[in-house]
Amino acid sequence: MTAVLAVAEHRRGELRDVSYELIGAGRGLADDLGGELHLAVIGGQIEEFTRSLSREGVDAIHTVDEGEEFNHDVYTQVTEQLAEELDPDVVLLPNSINGLDYAPAVATRLGRPLVTDVIDADFEDGTLVATREMYGSKVETTIEVDSSRVAVTIRGGEWPGANGNGDTTVEEFDATIDESAVRSTVRGYEEVAGGDVDISDAEVLVSVGRGIEEEENIELIEELADALDATLSASRPIVDNGWLPANRQVGQSGKTVAPDVYIAIGISGAVQHVAGMKGAETIVAINNDPNAPIYDIADYGIVDDLFDVVPALIAEFE
Repeated sequence: MTAVLAVAEHRRGELRDVSYELIGAGRGLADDLGGELHLAVIGGQIEEFTRSLSREGVDAIHTVDEGEEFNHDVYTQVTEQLAEELDPDVVLLPNSINGLDYAPAVATRLGRPLVTDVIDADFEDGTLVATREMYGSKVETTIEVDSSRVAVTIRGGEWPGANGNGDTTVEEFDATIDESAVRSTVRGYEEVAGGDVDISDAEVLVSVGRGIEEEENIELIEELADALDATLSASRPIVDNGWLPANRQVGQSGKTVAPDVYIAIGISGAVQHVAGMKGAETIVAINNDPNAPIYDIADYGIVDDLFDVVPALIAEFE
């Protein structure tokens, strides 16, 4: 019995972290149903990806050798065909740019309801109960899905990545691709301004907010990031002012991050920002306002002027 079919995600020859989080989420749902977790790997470095995704809890991996990169039409056709063959209770996809690109098409073709941006999910008495955030992450809503077959996209950073090597069955799936229906092609990637820095991969992030006051003061935060061998990121006002590029933005309209350490400097803790960084293992906040919302989620807080604290930290770590 296939309870869950999850589709891994890769880009430019590398598996995305959310692929391992799909295993964690999918295994939990499969356990609720007493069924199996199957994983699909479509295109790219299939053999390498399959070895990496053979983790504890994965019952089978289905490989489809179709292209090197994501393609909406190919992924839609392959996922639809796999789902029709395996008939899983849940088709599980990442709530990423790619995932949201083809998840609606898959759900429509399969005639399933689609629940997106899920941060928690389980089955209660055979009914899928999913949690989503609404109104700028100000409230959480619980949704009971009145269907025995459903498609779900999960938000990255909400489930731990799968660990432990598995002895997973690998099967090559012979998908039938209707080439006349493949109307899109990935012709390349163009990084947004700021180079190839991906803050979602950083283990330590030093993030700066409106409290920095002036653009020239960003240099001070950069010095601290260098001293800590950390990556520099920012809240939305900094990016909106053009002081740092868009690929450095953390938050609901930026990137979701889950570093080991997140140092929030001059950041108040607006819900839109917190939505993107609350998965950090350890959060350190520096803000002169003791009532700043960031202290509600911080593990450590320094209530002081950042222009006094940051130079002291630089001197300590250099």
